[in-house]
Amino acid sequence: MKRNGILNAELSGALATLGHTDLILVVDAGFPIPRTAHRIDLAVAENLPDLRTVIGLIADEIVVEGVVRADDVTSNNPQLDGWLHERFNTADFTSRPHSEMLKEVADQAKVIVRTGAFEPWGNIGLFCGVDVPKWFGGNGVIAPDYYASQL
Repeated sequence: MKRNGILNAELSGALATLGHTDLILVVDAGFPIPRTAHRIDLAVAENLPDLRTVIGLIADEIVVEGVVRADDVTSNNPQLDGWLHERFNTADFTSRPHSEMLKEVADQAKVIVRTGAFEPWGNIGLFCGVDVPKWFGGNGVIAPDYYASQL
């Protein structure tokens, strides 16, 4: 039996398939998930599970180098935006129009995880990174300049 971390077999397995630059989208209960997407539906009831819990658990298991959210988040849900910046303080942040989150960003995602969140603009993309010290910490290995600050 798995001791800790994400216990949902489908989600745990999907996380193991992610590589550098892959996108996982964690969405609210009302997100229109494309039919062709790898959909993992965790929603049970209103706000069960909530968005922040699911994002936090996922972030504990993957390296996140980028966060994308609708540009409405910064102005219309500043509490969520503040939490994201606190949780992912070393990640690059980008914003896209809400309509692009629903279509282009969703189409780009390798995995889409539906939560029970009833949270405005609660659709957050996480771009996978690499564990720089593990990848570039070998004897005689030189990290690219853009990773030097992470060693």
